[in-house]
Amino acid sequence: MIACGCHVCTSPDPKDKRLRSSILVESGTTTLVVDTTPDFRTQMLREHVNKLDAVIYTHLHKDHIAGLDDIKAYNFFQKKAIDIYANELTQSALKKEFSYIFADKKYPGVPSVNVHTIADETFLAGDIPVTTVLVYHLHMPVLGFRFGKFTYITDANRIDQAEKDKIQGSDTLVINALRKTEHISHFSLQEAITLIQELNIPNGYITNISHQLGTHEEINNELPRNIQLAWDGLKLNF
Repeated sequence: MIACGCHVCTSPDPKDKRLRSSILVESGTTTLVVDTTPDFRTQMLREHVNKLDAVIYTHLHKDHIAGLDDIKAYNFFQKKAIDIYANELTQSALKKEFSYIFADKKYPGVPSVNVHTIADETFLAGDIPVTTVLVYHLHMPVLGFRFGKFTYITDANRIDQAEKDKIQGSDTLVINALRKTEHISHFSLQEAITLIQELNIPNGYITNISHQLGTHEEINNELPRNIQLAWDGLKLNF
């Protein structure tokens, strides 16, 4: 057993109880999630999500794909396959990690998926228009997504100008910031703040936060008025 004594782990504030980063987006008829983290099952049970139509993947790292197997409960109750949207790099990782899902001969009860390749800048997931935003996680291409006036980006430390132009005009930007000090493949807190201000985004939220950053309350008190740390269970209308 490993005990953690850091002040984030021991904080009584529920906003300091941080699971792996993902989001759920709903329209009147479609429910999708961006990434299936190792905490996917816990997150869906906690939020009482009884319907799932699609999963959209940002990239292939284990902390963003590991929960895919748990979509099988939705297969069972909905009696249909789940649409999966990913670029070819992420698809290759999913097929390697979950070979039994993609096997020609499947044993009963394995997850059922329909795979769609993200190749265009804009695509439809159900009735939800999705615009891709290409960012970089050091050298790895990662996909951010814009849904109307809301943009979500995780695991990035570089965004080229043409992709920044796609974010421009968003009312809300959720962007990763691992810690205050520089990191080889994630934005630092100041880099994320600078990006939100550069793009003139009215509402900024910081996600993919490590314990090195600090507690929700102390960091929020240091942030500009229009920027705050995201927290597990945060709900936004857009």
